[in-house]
Parts: sequence; C-alpha cells; structure tokens
Amino acid sequence: MYPDDLTFIDLFAGIGGTRIAFERTGFKCIWSCDWDIDAQNVYELNFGERPLGDIRKIPSSAIPYHDILIAGFPCPSFSIIGNRKGLDDEEGSMFFEIERIIREKKPFAFLLENVAGLTNINGGKTLKFMLNCLEKLDYSVHWDVLNALNFGLSQKRERIIIVGFLKNLKFKFPEGFKKENYLSDILEDDNEVDRSFWASERIRKKRIESVKGKNIFYPSIWHENKSGNVSILPYSCALRSKASHNYLLVNGVRRLTPLEMLRLQGFPEDFKLTGNYSIFRKLTGNSVPIPMIEEVAKQMLKSISEGIILPKLKQYELVEVL
Repeated sequence: MYPDDLTFIDLFAGIGGTRIAFERTGFKCIWSCDWDIDAQNVYELNFGERPLGDIRKIPSSAIPYHDILIAGFPCPSFSIIGNRKGLDDEEGSMFFEIERIIREKKPFAFLLENVAGLTNINGGKTLKFMLNCLEKLDYSVHWDVLNALNFGLSQKRERIIIVGFLKNLKFKFPEGFKKENYLSDILEDDNEVDRSFWASERIRKKRIESVKGKNIFYPSIWHENKSGNVSILPYSCALRSKASHNYLLVNGVRRLTPLEMLRLQGFPEDFKLTGNYSIFRKLTGNSVPIPMIEEVAKQMLKSISEGIILPKLKQYELVEVL
C-alpha cells in the first residue's frame, strides 16, 4: 500500500501543523476547517486553500469521504490554565462534532490531539467517556501522552494523542528518538532581535531578583509559573496562546520571536505568518509539535500497511454549505 492512496481531512486545522506531519508521511489532505479567521489566513497563505469555518454549521454531507480524520480540537476546557470545564462548555463540546463526523463518514482511522490535562479532568472520567464514545462507534482505540522534548524539539510540550482504527490493528506509539535539543539551534542572536521583543526594564529587574542564588546559564529560557516562581531552563516550556507575554523570556530579557516560536513547533523555515505579535503567539501556541505528530503518522501507516489493504474510497463532490 502506498500512503498517497490514503486521504485525510484536517479538522480544527489551526495553521496546518498536523497537516504538514501527515503530508510528510505521504498522506493526501482533501478537506480542512477551522473557525479562527487568523488561522484561516495563515493556512491559506501556506497551502493555497482556505479552511471552511465553524464545524457546527457544516453538515456531514458537505464533508468528503476520507480514510483518516485528524483533529486537534480546542483545548482550553482541558488545560491547566484554562477553565477545565471539560465537555461542558462551547470549546470542550467540539468533541461531539468529531464524534458526529466519525459516526456518519466512518473513516478507517483517526488521530485526535489535545493537552495532557485531558487525562485528569473529573478524575479521568471525561477521558473515559470520550474513549467509550469512540469505541461504541466500532473503533479500536489507543492513547498515550507524548512529549515534544523526546522528538527533537527544544520544547517541553506534553500532549495526549488518541488513535483509532475500524479494524483491530496492532499499533504502538513511537518512543521518540535521541537528539540533543539545543536552544542555540533555534534562537536568534539577541543583538539582532528587534527591541520591540525586549521586556521592559522593570520586568527584567524583577526576573533577576527572582533567580538570585540559582544557576544562570546561556542560552536559556526563563519560565515564570502561575505562582510567580521563575525557572531557568535549557529548553522552552509549552508555548501557550493565552499566557502572559512575559511567561517565557529568552535569557531573561526578551520574548520569543515568531521564527523562534515556529521552530519550537518544528515548522519549516519557509513557513509564512501574517498578522501581529499577539496573533503569532496565539497561532503557534495552539499548534502542534510537527515531528512528534509525524512519528505517530508513520506508526499509523505501518499498522495500516501491515494489517489491511484498503479500497480506494470514492470522493464525493462537496455540496454548498449554507
């Protein structure tokens, strides 16, 4: 079986990180959606097509038949810095839109991605409920929490990955690969970074006071947690779209540049962004670690190739979305 025989749709597509991972593995994207206009602008700039909008307004008949569904559905409802209402708010309820599409289109496989905090919402009951919903649709379901640090990136970013197959195939999550994650490989020279990225003198002095007695080394990223404690790290903590602008400071003095944020997620050097700095933070903070997702995609392809020969699915013409 050749991977380009397999198609996928890109739900809650963001700026296309998951798409890049699956296309690198050889799969073909045939449809995408995302309700964020800023994300749509960047996606269109890089892929030449504009994702459709709010999935709740898109009938299943407007979605083409596909082999694999991928969805990095909204995470604030499950994040430690979000409201942690789980499935009980607008963003958390997007899981039910995924369930609807899987039920009606019956893709052979799916990959869902979210924050690691999903594992302990309501004492784990929310995750158990979601897994049961997927299993009731006749899928064999596998899940694990993976960390971007183990996949060649200088970012500690833990994400739950849920993979399912219509057939009970053997599947093993990737263990990652050994590679030194040097900040020096992704950081720009402080002396060449525009002064607009530098924290105020007050913030810099406050950070210096916070790390007295600690081992200060360079290059480093200084992370301030919710309680105000500052850690000096040889990697970045997870990019977060709604965190303080000074949540992460390079060498304790400046914010990450757009290029650095893209590199921390594994985007190609020629990837384009459009908008202002707040938009860049939001879009990169909501994206995925591409090398990590790519390794999962490879394992999915391995399982499919060894377990079944898929017929080519008929691609139906899209109907107009009201």
